[in-house]
Formats: sequence, structure tokens, C-alpha cells
Amino acid sequence: MSHELSIADLNKDFSIKGETRHVLDHIDLDIRAGEFLVIVGHSGCGKSTLLKIIAGLEHPTTGTVALDGKPVTGPGPDRTMIFQEHRLFPWMSIRDNVEFGLRGRSDPERSQISSRLLKTVDLEEFADAYPSQLSGGMSQRAAIARALATNPEILLLDEPFGALDAFTKMELQEELLRIHAEQGGTMAMVTHDIEEAVYLADRIVVMSSRPGKIEEILEVQLGRPRDRGSADFAWYKKRVYDHFIKSKQKGPEYVI
Repeated sequence: MSHELSIADLNKDFSIKGETRHVLDHIDLDIRAGEFLVIVGHSGCGKSTLLKIIAGLEHPTTGTVALDGKPVTGPGPDRTMIFQEHRLFPWMSIRDNVEFGLRGRSDPERSQISSRLLKTVDLEEFADAYPSQLSGGMSQRAAIARALATNPEILLLDEPFGALDAFTKMELQEELLRIHAEQGGTMAMVTHDIEEAVYLADRIVVMSSRPGKIEEILEVQLGRPRDRGSADFAWYKKRVYDHFIKSKQKGPEYVI
């Protein structure tokens, strides 16, 4: 079952060298049950901070985040986050990494879940390998499997393909869409890659430069699979790109 998350009048400030930085400004957003939402914006606009607040890793200065009406006050198994770096434990095998969040369950149950997910991400032959023996793309697939092991209600992705080459990135985009179609659930992802956003999203949230505000929420009315070379695809890319140009960063650079 998918779940809906609501963000109401959310603001976030940071203190940097004694100076208050207003990073997120009056964010109101509902993430629909079962959708693939993508948040785009310049570096430093607060999009990753917003994702961390949803995950419960950061707290808003003011405003609320609620999952099915229940306030989000910290991390929980109902929300799992994947970062740009895979963050696998290097001393554990890939299978043990996937099973890490399943401690407390029986050995047969852990083994069944990890085997199913390693097959899902096409890593069953590498179950006994270590992260250092995998490519970047394979490591991110393992991170996706680990994130799915606890069956989270919302999967949060913080630029998970940003450090990968173009071909591996496209391959993992397809993998993620396949998993979303097969397993359902709600996904929310941040990226600065406009093409990636248009290719993946049901809706795109376009954020302004700092302080981060929601400029537009764009429904992507394209079928799947999407043709990256089509005129309709180009129209959505230009629509988002025009917002990037209008909200071009000014002032000193800092990335949150």
C-alpha cells in the first residue's frame, strides 16, 4: 500500500559562521501515494535539505511534515533514503548489506528477501562479493536493493546517479522505473539533471534559487517508455530549463 506525505508551510534556516541563512521558504507540497515525484533546482537551493527533512534526518525551523496525517519527527522504516554515494558497508558482502535492515527476522526470511531483491537488481551472481569488487552502477543497484529490503512506504533518492557515467545512469534510470512499476510504492527524488527529471517523473517540482521556493509543479503527461528525442519531451525540458534561467543564482555560493 502506498502512502501520502504532506508538507505544510515549511521553512528551514541554518546558522553558518554566526549568520542565519534562510534555505527553504514556505514549502507546501503533497507527495501523492504511488507517484514518482522529482524535485529539481540549482545546487544550493535546498532540495537535498528538503529530502532530509522528509527522511527525518533534519528538522524544519517551522512548518510540518506528516505521513498519512502522522507527524514526521525523525527517521523511520517507513522512509528510506538512497544517497549519491552508495554508502554500503565495505566489510560486509553484498547480501549482508542488503540484509542489514532485516536484523530481528529469522535467517530463512532474511535470505528469502535478499535473494529476491538481488535478483530484482540483477546482482544475484554477486551476492558474496564486497562493495570494492563492484562497479559504481552495481553498487548503486545494491544500495537500491538494501533500501527496498525493509519495504518502505516512501523511497527517497538524493541524486543517486549523479556520479555515474551517462550510459550507466540511463541503465539505472530504466532499472528504477521497472522496480517502481513492479513494486509500486511512492518515490521522491532530487536531481539537477533536467533530462533525468523529465524521463522519470510523474510530476516535477521546480525550485528557485535560495531561499528555495516552489516555482512550479509540472505534471508530465507523457507515456512510458519515453522518447528522449521527441518534440514533447523537449517541450518539458525547455519548460524546466526556462525556470533555471530565471532563477539563476546570485550572491555567495553555499551548498546545503
